[in-house]
Amino acid sequence: MKTIFTLFALTMSLITCKAQQVYPLNTYYEDAPNYSYMKDLNNELTPYVGTYKATYNGNEVILVITKEDKKLLTRSNDRKYYKDVLNVKYTVKDIATGTVLDDNINPTGPDKKELMSMGTNPPDNNSIDLGYDGTKCGIGWGRITLLKINTTQFKWSYYPNSSIFSGNDCPDSKNIKVYLPHTKNLIFTKQ
Repeated sequence: MKTIFTLFALTMSLITCKAQQVYPLNTYYEDAPNYSYMKDLNNELTPYVGTYKATYNGNEVILVITKEDKKLLTRSNDRKYYKDVLNVKYTVKDIATGTVLDDNINPTGPDKKELMSMGTNPPDNNSIDLGYDGTKCGIGWGRITLLKINTTQFKWSYYPNSSIFSGNDCPDSKNIKVYLPHTKNLIFTKQ
């Protein structure tokens, strides 16, 4: 009897168990069931992984780009899904003084500034779009596009969203300056 019950339970679990559905990387999360996996099937993210450097307006900008497979993401409408993403950590340093102006590699304090890939742009030679949370109170949030030039370089273009802001709108708004390069086609070179 115990064996029959065990076999019955095993059979029922196999029947009701659903395999996780895998979709291409750029699948819109609302077009797939909850807990689906948007996988980098063509290794489009991998060429961007590494440490890159550029200079802009007297600052040295270092990007450390890693790939995270199957990151669990949650949207405000309680949609949950897994996606392969690029995580970008950065340091912006004044070349003349050596002062670190902005850093999310070794951040101090409660600020968590995320810079993470949203997907690729096939019509644009598979450039990568990154979402940027911005500084305190979301100042500078927007999109950054990385376009691969060759195996060691890419172009950076930053498109911040405009927002009306007064210093009273953000508590402790002493440092709300965006130090990431606000420019188009800045060339970063792999180190």
